[in-house]
Amino acid sequence: MTDPDPPLVRVLVVDDDDLMRAGLTAVLSSDETIRVVGEAGDGRAAIDQAHVLEPDVVLMDVRMPRMDGIAATREIAAAAPGARILIVTTFEDDDYVFGALTAGASGFLLKRTRPEQLIAAIHTIAGGEALLSPSVTRTVIDRMARQPPPAPPDSRRLAGLTPRERDVLELVARGLSNSEIAATLVVEESTVKTHVKRILAKLDLRDRIQAVILAYETGVVRPGA
Repeated sequence: MTDPDPPLVRVLVVDDDDLMRAGLTAVLSSDETIRVVGEAGDGRAAIDQAHVLEPDVVLMDVRMPRMDGIAATREIAAAAPGARILIVTTFEDDDYVFGALTAGASGFLLKRTRPEQLIAAIHTIAGGEALLSPSVTRTVIDRMARQPPPAPPDSRRLAGLTPRERDVLELVARGLSNSEIAATLVVEESTVKTHVKRILAKLDLRDRIQAVILAYETGVVRPGA
């Protein structure tokens, strides 16, 4: 019995540089599990294309005319929640990382990423996971630490979590990986994965990075604690 073919991922490529856009399209088109369904040269065109084409993944640049990638990400994430957004940029500034992820992006890659890593990232995003390196998670944590003190925990929003799920949420917010959480709580890593999935479902969160942000906003974890 052969393994089933991986699902085809429909991708919209957004970049204001014609050569870069063509290069990204060529790289993605070389993989038979990915189909580039459209291209856009600015944020406004990306929003229009996303509505019409309904891509699984939007490969989004940051600095673009008419509307930048962060503003476009915010609109697409709100209007088309089925589209996952992967930011690909030359800029590594904390403002870009934080702005993109809080706008609703599910991952962040630099343009110097190797082609095979880009393809793997698209499948990760399309599969419903967030593409988070520890450095990106800690960028968000550090940025949240510079925000005003959060309000007291929102007991209504968090009321559905079990005590163990609350523990896992706190550790996720501190930037720990699933394996590190498993070691801390002395449980199997598969158990942690199950807890994380339930937390996201109960709190209606798109991915792990949204859980980090929510935990700081609601006071589950306090900056500097």
